[in-house]
Amino acid sequence: MVINYVFVFLLGTCIGSFLNVCIFRIPEKRTVIAGSSYCCACGQKLNFLDMVPILSYLFLKGRCRYCGARLSIQYPLVELLSGVMFLLIFIKHGFGLSSLMLGVFVSILIIAAVIDIHHRIIPDGLVVVGLLAGIPLTVFQSTDKLVNGVIGFFTAGIIMLVIAVVSKGGMGGGDIKLSALMGLYLGWQGVFLALFISFFFGGMTGIYLLLSGRKGRKDPVPFGPFLALGAVLAALWGNELLAWYFGLWG
Repeated sequence: MVINYVFVFLLGTCIGSFLNVCIFRIPEKRTVIAGSSYCCACGQKLNFLDMVPILSYLFLKGRCRYCGARLSIQYPLVELLSGVMFLLIFIKHGFGLSSLMLGVFVSILIIAAVIDIHHRIIPDGLVVVGLLAGIPLTVFQSTDKLVNGVIGFFTAGIIMLVIAVVSKGGMGGGDIKLSALMGLYLGWQGVFLALFISFFFGGMTGIYLLLSGRKGRKDPVPFGPFLALGAVLAALWGNELLAWYFGLWG
């Protein structure tokens, strides 16, 4: 069993390395399936030893082997996060379609969240890929899951669209599309919980930023990371969170 855990974690870190490629290339409208990785500072092509997830960053002390430029801490953080998430999914669901579907979903959420932090956008292509992968993965599990997902897709999308209209642009189009995608993967019950969690943590963070003076009332705050957080918590521990919440009220 321990070997399985180690394998899944390492697999997750390798996938995280690919997610880093997507995070950097997608906003630049570059392909993510072709082309060698290279140092952004000196342009030197990287070899295998430069790209071992997490370990290369540690051994190189966060600097390029060739020019000495400082490497972004994002590289090992995304790899570590991906590894941990895949391990949690495996612990919760084992090997199977559910884990595969959640692995795809979490990967998309990580990419969307980090791109939103850097660029304040959630690329349409990312949502399209999520749909193309999510629909067949849902169909293969059961018809009921597909119906639940379709209802969740439109319910979440409409809710976020109404919020965007009422707030007069306070919610971006990318947030609306990502929320709809969350509905497909989580179903309508799960996406309600995910949105509640997202708005709770987003609201608490917004209040903190305002009170601390780090943001003004009109300063934008990317909401994608909060959507991703809510979706992950709902996907992995939705039933437990609901049981805990209702338990508070007896």
